[in-house]
Amino acid sequence: MNDLLHRYRSIRNFNLILLIGLFLFANLAVMIIVYSYVSLIMIFKTLMSTFKKRIKVSMIIFYGFILAIQVVYASVAVFPLHNVNLMYYPAKMFAVILLSLPFFVERFVTNSDHQEFRLPTAGEAATISFEELRDNSSEIKSMMQVMARVKENVSVDNIKTVLEDIPRHSAIRYINHGSLTEDYFKKAEASLVDEHLYLVVSNTGSPASEIISTFTQKQYNHISLSFDRDLDTIISYNGGNNVYPPGMNAEVVEYFHQKEDASVLVYSLPVTVKQKQFILDEIIEINQEGSAYNMVGLVAKHSYKPNIMFCSQFVYKMLEMADLTFFDKKPGEVRPTDFIELDYYKKLKFEYEIRF
Repeated sequence: MNDLLHRYRSIRNFNLILLIGLFLFANLAVMIIVYSYVSLIMIFKTLMSTFKKRIKVSMIIFYGFILAIQVVYASVAVFPLHNVNLMYYPAKMFAVILLSLPFFVERFVTNSDHQEFRLPTAGEAATISFEELRDNSSEIKSMMQVMARVKENVSVDNIKTVLEDIPRHSAIRYINHGSLTEDYFKKAEASLVDEHLYLVVSNTGSPASEIISTFTQKQYNHISLSFDRDLDTIISYNGGNNVYPPGMNAEVVEYFHQKEDASVLVYSLPVTVKQKQFILDEIIEINQEGSAYNMVGLVAKHSYKPNIMFCSQFVYKMLEMADLTFFDKKPGEVRPTDFIELDYYKKLKFEYEIRF
């Protein structure tokens, strides 16, 4: 017992010395090497575990995302401050603390799955035969493809763009007031005679959409409502496209064209004029009260105020209030593709696709 306690204290002291050393002496290159080494160890442990394939792939993707966040944070928010700003030291301390993030993920998953993770011995690792590697080649190939997509989607430019946009957002107060114009409401009123609402599911290619797709593993990661088939009245919750504050904003088709293979799918949902008017009245009320984009809710699944939402949360809530939902889910848990994939009763009718 004393030997185990002694070993535990020795390991703890070594880790403490290592973290202090990184804080005092590590430069950007050293931090990236350490981040990468920890990620590789965690990925190796995951591959050698007895978890199901789905859990393994999810964990490896998450480790890759954490590595990208760590590297970008150190590159953009820490070392450029060296010898320039006193915030360098607390920023670097946080960069060192970020090293522990993969271990928290490991602990959470193993506790949830009632399994124990341990690093395999050299003898156990050596027992992996060429035959086993061949049998698992398709799994490895699929995993490599996933990692390639993660690398592309969670790029430095995408993360930097999203991080730079965060100060424009608010998770606790309404910041978008009256962004919808009288012209928008005139067009929406004129479209009430069309007894359909239109759901516009888009693959925009925006930095936020590309990062979100890493977690959802879905091609389409944005959804909007339109009162007319020609999409002159598209509306959703978004970042405001650097024109309006994040929140409920009108959209135009050109907004969705942010990468070469961007595309839009348009579906119609039969409604009554009364239901359509009800949704329009709700939108008028939100426009007057104010709104904000629920960026925190993408992870926390919670809204601090009623009018703080993300796109699929907004669309589902409007349909729910008008008694038009065709699947059952909490608004904060709905993803854009759920409207298509969970349409078991074929309430939606495919109208057309736009390719840019």
